Amino acid sequence: MDKRYEVFCLADRYFYETPDRLSSSRTDGGAGDAGRLPLFEAARRTVPGGWTAQLAGDWLHFSPDGIPGRRVRPQQGWKIHVSACLANAEKTASYVWDYCVARAIPFKFVPGRRPLHLRNSKYAGRGSSGKFATIYPADEAEFRVILEELGKLLAGEPGPYILSDLRWGEGPLYVRYGGFTKRHCVDADGTLVTAIENGDGVLVPDRRDPAFHLPDWVALPEFLAPHLAARNATTTGDLPYRIERALHFSNGGGVYAGTDVRTGEKVVLKEARPHAGLAADGADAVTRLEREKAALEQVGGLGVAPAVRDWFTLGEHRFLVMDFLEGRTLNSFFAHRHPLIGAEPAPDAVAEYTAWALRILGAVEDAVAAVHGRGVVFNDLHMFNIMVDPDEQGVRLLDFEAALPVDDHRGQSMAHPGFIAPLDRKGFDVDRYALACLRLALFVPMTSLLVIDRSKAAHLAEIAASQFPGLPAGYLDEAVRVIEGESAPMGGCVPVEPGDWPASRDSMAAAILASATPGRDDRLFPGDVAQFADGGGLGLAHGAAGVLYALAETGAARYPEGEQWLLAHTAPPPAGTPLGLYDGLAGVALVLDRLGHTGRARELIESVLAENWQRLAPELHGGLAGLGLVLDRLGFKEQALEASDLLASRTDGGRRAGLLHGATGPALFLLRLYESTGDPALLDRAAEELRRDLDRCVTNPAGTLVVNDTRRTLPYLGGGSVGIAAVLDDFLAHRPDEAFREARDKILPAARSRYYGQSGLFNGRAGMVLHLARTGAPPARLAEQIDGLAWYALPYQGRLAFPGDQMMRLSMDLATGTAGCLLALGAALADRPVGLPFLAPTPAAPPGGPTDGPTRG
Repeated sequence: MDKRYEVFCLADRYFYETPDRLSSSRTDGGAGDAGRLPLFEAARRTVPGGWTAQLAGDWLHFSPDGIPGRRVRPQQGWKIHVSACLANAEKTASYVWDYCVARAIPFKFVPGRRPLHLRNSKYAGRGSSGKFATIYPADEAEFRVILEELGKLLAGEPGPYILSDLRWGEGPLYVRYGGFTKRHCVDADGTLVTAIENGDGVLVPDRRDPAFHLPDWVALPEFLAPHLAARNATTTGDLPYRIERALHFSNGGGVYAGTDVRTGEKVVLKEARPHAGLAADGADAVTRLEREKAALEQVGGLGVAPAVRDWFTLGEHRFLVMDFLEGRTLNSFFAHRHPLIGAEPAPDAVAEYTAWALRILGAVEDAVAAVHGRGVVFNDLHMFNIMVDPDEQGVRLLDFEAALPVDDHRGQSMAHPGFIAPLDRKGFDVDRYALACLRLALFVPMTSLLVIDRSKAAHLAEIAASQFPGLPAGYLDEAVRVIEGESAPMGGCVPVEPGDWPASRDSMAAAILASATPGRDDRLFPGDVAQFADGGGLGLAHGAAGVLYALAETGAARYPEGEQWLLAHTAPPPAGTPLGLYDGLAGVALVLDRLGHTGRARELIESVLAENWQRLAPELHGGLAGLGLVLDRLGFKEQALEASDLLASRTDGGRRAGLLHGATGPALFLLRLYESTGDPALLDRAAEELRRDLDRCVTNPAGTLVVNDTRRTLPYLGGGSVGIAAVLDDFLAHRPDEAFREARDKILPAARSRYYGQSGLFNGRAGMVLHLARTGAPPARLAEQIDGLAWYALPYQGRLAFPGDQMMRLSMDLATGTAGCLLALGAALADRPVGLPFLAPTPAAPPGGPTDGPTRG
């Protein structure tokens, strides 16, 4: 599970939402409208004359731009970060305000408790965690003065350690060399990132790693040398443990596998950073580690948890040393054990899995009962916290940091979204709820949907019972009763089946339009968390352009207000908006041209060409391949050919495989360029690119060709083998190739699996519907996948909608949500050709030699 998504679930019941929407009510002091929760006193102050205040995200910026004779600030340099805890943030904000305003020094700070809590929460970004205020000195002399003077004022104030910075003494001030203003460049991966100038005046990435980094061309001021030496003095060299690898990182610390050098035994060391990694109840990582130690000691001797070995402090960080448990976590068994991963699971395999899952469930229930027998609520039960023994007969429980004595239990402060109990559950009932979710999840691992609508439990139980006929009668009914409890169902039935076209189209379109927020500037339609990065929710994958494209392609009614929103927000586009097809301006231009706004489309392309677009990565999603396709389509032939030449000079093929980020994207571009020019050399080069990605594929035990990304194998349209097969189909329409034909046929079963973890277009079942539709699959096979989309369907205001990635909230975007499902169903069911840009329904490959020339413009 991607932990980034959890924080985006806090501000809205149905959709991923930027956390700063929780910030607080803005005031008349110039800060505008920041949200709904109280501000710190300093954030409510009226700014003096000559000062401006502006909220951007979860920062409140203060600038003395109108003060006569003010010192001009550079675009980059040494900046000071101030760390603070929830308890002292009010006071710290006042100190920073008073100090900086009196001296006309620009600064910013987090204006309220809730956004500060989120910045320091367990799964907040480690590179930005702890930063409560930022101060921008005019030069190195002022930099030192601020450190010395403000350092004395704030001496002794606690705050989380800022990992990206160098600490000034033992107080809450930290320093880093970086940008003061927003500038951007393209990094080594071809991604647009924030930038600073190097010694030659060239923009380079402004690194924000969770470790202090000094740019090569910057000299460390002499007065910082003792502080760097102090930082480097703390090491693990004197410990009786050898740390061998990191198992996990969070904002609260790390978990490491190691060896006790005195005995040679394997151990696990768990690290906790003070004041960081906050849970919902405000407990920091150290407090939770103390709770874990107490809970483990309370359940010691039961054989259901690791034993405590040691407890020590190193460099202010607390460490708990535990037994290393052999085995595998329960979540890791799905890839090779779950029978629904295949297209046609054998009855024996389904029966065998059912017996295995029931045995594991029984062992988990016994382990939880043993913990309850010692008066402890585990409080965070899910598949990642269950270790299955090597013989797969027994289990043990991991990660007791949320565990509490039942008498002290007041609810959950942290939990996996697919297993989190409703607020009305307390004590042992919290674990019983998680056990009920586990009963469903081991058969249909989709319980994250219950976060959106608990009434979905009954549907999941129906799916599980239909797929696993050997389940005991009533086994899942009990789980549904526990999950739904005494409360009434929240959502009700899905209003229309996905396959009921055009009623499903009209219902999805109505859900999309009902979710629109044309009064907002950051996005028009709710979608994936990626839309809150640079780009303002504009793009094809996650923004307004993709939704408008899907509505237009499938014959739904146009949305003039949405088109006007997109036009208004590209005049001009936000600074730092990416340039590519799916992530940025090229895709927006393509859609605007498709909708008849040709003038604005050309303006956007010209603005892209004014940037350093030649440094983009080769890929389709945000790189040269996607941009080249748009350039060719919109009549910028010279630049499209230049993009092709640039691709020819880059032979590494990228680090990933697949349509969006691998060599398949360049192959698609070269194939379409061949169709518009007739140059057979382009078809040769497309074949080379396809072979690069096929070399990154492996054959799974079922004989299906899938992408191997080292951690897992992927069948999907966006980053898996199905996306490769889509372009193989188009290539074979021009030139026969037996190896490509065999590869395409070996990939096809990947689009026919019984189960996919998500519904989305690029990383889920909708992509399989699209692929089967464009390749002319037998109607029965296509109908199976269309029916399977109903597994994920949820109602939104009485209309049909679908969840986004991670399935914790609904999404309306093209890449992950309802618009993508709409497009896929349109490809399968509409009475007109429907497809992704540059991937229209393909003709059957010719039986003989290549076509006589280009077939598409």
